[in-house]
Amino acid sequence: MTDLKELHFFSTPEHSCSYIKGYKAKTLFVDPQSNISATAFSQLSDLGFRRSGKHIYRPHCEHCQACISVRVPIQFFQPNKTQRRIYNKNKDLIVQKTIPRYTDEYFKLYSDYISLRHADGDMYPPNKEQFISFLVEGQQPCEFLEFYLDSKLIGIAVTDRLTKGLSATYTFFDPDPALQHRSLGTYAILWQIEECRKLNLEYLYMGYWVQSCRKMKYKIAYRPLEFLIDGQWILIRSQ
Repeated sequence: MTDLKELHFFSTPEHSCSYIKGYKAKTLFVDPQSNISATAFSQLSDLGFRRSGKHIYRPHCEHCQACISVRVPIQFFQPNKTQRRIYNKNKDLIVQKTIPRYTDEYFKLYSDYISLRHADGDMYPPNKEQFISFLVEGQQPCEFLEFYLDSKLIGIAVTDRLTKGLSATYTFFDPDPALQHRSLGTYAILWQIEECRKLNLEYLYMGYWVQSCRKMKYKIAYRPLEFLIDGQWILIRSQ
């Protein structure tokens, strides 16, 4: 098993913050050449690290603590009325698990999603190399969850497997307005929460929440949440 004390870490120079306009950020990376076991990756996740392709990282800003790691404690989570409605509305979808890989079908779905939902972000314009380095590469246990309406692929949730839970790494879906009523992003999270229940896992890790970032507001809809504050996971039932 990998000993965390043996890992090497690298900090980036300051760069523009992706979450708060006008702020500068620094990022701490685990040496991508390290052979990190699934157990060690889970331990790093408990310390607030996330994965992007083969890179495992967390914010490392000197004068800002706005990025807070959050996870859903499965034992206590109860969907609200809106979430129950969304879950029931999508019961006709078929979900299949597969290994991370590149296909033209996947990339078209990803490209349409980025182009229409996140054209103002640093992932635009999407390209094949970006898709592979972000979602396919990496040595950690990971699955693509394919969401099908009849025989049409309409969404993919990229999910890492941890010792105590699942990590919702990224979700992209068909931005067709005709599917908007399904709230596919919400359904993907709810599906992963239910999958944790079936697998007797304790948590769904949801990455970082930044209070002032509009695009992250959706995360606090899943309550209660645990927030990683000063190295301790704290259960917060309301926000």
